Amino acid sequence: MTLQVQFVTMGMMLMGGLSLGGLFDLYRVLAGQLRAPRYAYYLLDIVFWLLGTVLVFKLLYMSNLGQVRMFIFIGLLIGVGVYFLLFSKTVIKIILWMIRVVQTTIRIGKRMIELFIVTPVVWLYRATVIFLGFLMAIAIFLYKVMLQLLYPLWRLLVWLTKPLVKRIRIPAWVNKTGQSIAALFRRFF
Repeated sequence: MTLQVQFVTMGMMLMGGLSLGGLFDLYRVLAGQLRAPRYAYYLLDIVFWLLGTVLVFKLLYMSNLGQVRMFIFIGLLIGVGVYFLLFSKTVIKIILWMIRVVQTTIRIGKRMIELFIVTPVVWLYRATVIFLGFLMAIAIFLYKVMLQLLYPLWRLLVWLTKPLVKRIRIPAWVNKTGQSIAALFRRFF
C-alpha cells in the first residue's frame, strides 16, 4: 500500500468518522423525539449500526479496496472526536429545526385540508339537508292545501256515485280495508 493510498484512506476514515457522528446525532435526536414502543428503539439501533457499517466499509473499499489496518480505526475515532467537538451542537440544532419545520408543515397541511376540504363538505351537507327539509315542508304544505281544495269535489263525487255504489255489492273485507286506510289518512292529514 503506497503512502498516497494511506493518506486517502486516512482522509476517507476521517470523513467516515464525521459521518458516523452525524448519523449518531440524527439517531439520538430522532429517538428522543419519537414516542415509540420500547422494541422500536432496538430496531433503530440495528438500523443505525447497519447504516454505519455499510458507510464505513463502502468508504474503505473506495479508498484501499477494503484493507483493514490500525490507522483506519484511529482515523474513525479522530473523525468522530472532531465531529463531537466542533459540529455536534450545530447539527443537533439543525436537526431539531428540521423536525419543527416538518411538524409545522404537517400541522399547516392538516389545517388546510380541514379548512378547504372538510369544512366545505360539512357546510354543503348541512345546506343540502336544510334545503331538502325546506322542500319537504313545502311539499307537505301543498299536499294538505290540495287535499283541502279537493275535499268538496270528493264529497260531490261520493254523493253522485252513492246510488251507483249501492247497486254494486262490495265485499265486507274491501269496505273494512278502505275504512282503515281512510282513517289512517285522516289521522295523518
